[in-house]
Amino acid sequence: MKPDTVKGYLFAILATVAFSNVYIFSKAALNEVHLAQFGLYWFAIGFSLNFLYVAKNRKLGSIFRLPRHHLRILLLLGVLEILTTTAFFVSINIIPDPSVTSFLGNMYMVFLTVFSIIFLKERFSYIESIGVILALAGAFIISYTGGDSLKGLFIPGTGVVMLNALLAAITSIIVKKYVAKISPEVININRTFWLFIYAIVMFIVFKQSLIIPVSALKNIAIGAVLGPFLAILFIYHSFKHIEASRSSVVQSLKGIFVLAGAFIYFRILPLPHELTGGFITMAGVIIMAGTKAKVGFRTNSKGYL
Repeated sequence: MKPDTVKGYLFAILATVAFSNVYIFSKAALNEVHLAQFGLYWFAIGFSLNFLYVAKNRKLGSIFRLPRHHLRILLLLGVLEILTTTAFFVSINIIPDPSVTSFLGNMYMVFLTVFSIIFLKERFSYIESIGVILALAGAFIISYTGGDSLKGLFIPGTGVVMLNALLAAITSIIVKKYVAKISPEVININRTFWLFIYAIVMFIVFKQSLIIPVSALKNIAIGAVLGPFLAILFIYHSFKHIEASRSSVVQSLKGIFVLAGAFIYFRILPLPHELTGGFITMAGVIIMAGTKAKVGFRTNSKGYL
């Protein structure tokens, strides 16, 4: 295995561990504060850390040297990140068990696969189709409530998670296309900048207080370091060294970490059918991502990419 490939997998593992903890600490904080209060502190910390990191590495000036079309891409990514992140934290706020949110979030890989076929003209294999069916079936099992009406058919928040996964897949394709031209650090500070601006606006709109419990501030601080700073940075760096599909294989295992963290931190476990659906979804995602990674490896070994 080449050194760059090892780096890519290492970044993907670190991103998975860091991002798994975001589910736990954000849920703990949102149990105590309003979403607007949470967002203000969360992204204030995230943006500050990214700004200091980029400034220390002397990459801040590179933003102003970017071509105009790259600046438009950063603006587009900023808008997408606002929508994606809002949907993510709204789903965390609505769904009681963060591990259930994490399992449903694996639908990201289904959307990423579909968009890769549509926009990147990638082929769709028979094995991948099995993975898609498993992922969809698992998501249905997790979210199904047994209700007799359309409104009560799925658990509250399911649609928000699906929207998050859809937007995240679109964002990933754009990032993967431009990460070689725009550094991960610049993409990440762009992300946290727009999210911080958005958080300030939401804070003013909802007229919330700056005073929050110390326990909430502690959870926000830990989560903000792991999420907006480390996890996203690690993911972008993994994209720089390995295919997005290989990175997704590792990231698809985050449900296990979230499951363990939710039990340790909140002493809760998913219902039996939610747990079953979660593992079925993970199996489907691993099959899809594993197939893509294997095809990508063979293609690269022949020198086509």
